[in-house]
Amino acid sequence: MRRQVQLLMLFSLLLLALVPAMAQPTGKIRKADLRKDILVRTDSGNMVLRLNDSTPLHRDNFIRLIKSDYYKGTAFHRVISRFMIQAGDEKTKANADTTSLMKQYTLPAEIRPELYHRRGVLAAARMGDDVNPQKNSSGMQFYIVQGRIFNDVSLDSVETHRLKGKKLPEEHRSRYKTEGGAPHLDQNYTIFGELISGYDVLDKIANTKTSGRQGGDKPLTDIRIREMKMVRRIQ
Repeated sequence: MRRQVQLLMLFSLLLLALVPAMAQPTGKIRKADLRKDILVRTDSGNMVLRLNDSTPLHRDNFIRLIKSDYYKGTAFHRVISRFMIQAGDEKTKANADTTSLMKQYTLPAEIRPELYHRRGVLAAARMGDDVNPQKNSSGMQFYIVQGRIFNDVSLDSVETHRLKGKKLPEEHRSRYKTEGGAPHLDQNYTIFGELISGYDVLDKIANTKTSGRQGGDKPLTDIRIREMKMVRRIQ
């Protein structure tokens, strides 16, 4: 009996160890893929994203998901005006398989000091620090920053109260004061791309009516991703 329990425990450990590998998409990435952009067709219009080569784990994972049509039919499930739009939860698909292993994997953080949360950046969602001190990213969920304009007083407050005394580089402060963004997220989430075109679509989605904070900031009318695909760069 004791040996059977030991074998069962060993089998369980092996099964858990195998889950991340089984969950992640495994499609082959070609060199040509790294020179392409991503067209995001939504119910509100089209956007074009460009991935960052300095975060290769997130870049390659995103490309594999796109090539496997994972995002087709997913909805922007969390939208906060003057902050960000979030998508990638497979449970938002019309016929979601909630038992799928896809939802179980994470990626190691690839936080780069030169990348910051200015308007239009693409970043990976994640669980909070209380359960995820390593800041590992969700394998599928992402957000695009709409953000807002800051001034020196509000940026000083962000440094003191949200970044725990860390100073924002002057270049970053300048962009936050002219273009806007979400500086309180800096160096806490992995940024792995940026919006090349479709800022009007970003604003349209971000400004849609939602259920509010108590309802999880869910759009009252579904806004779905119809398609994501790799396209030739035009600039």
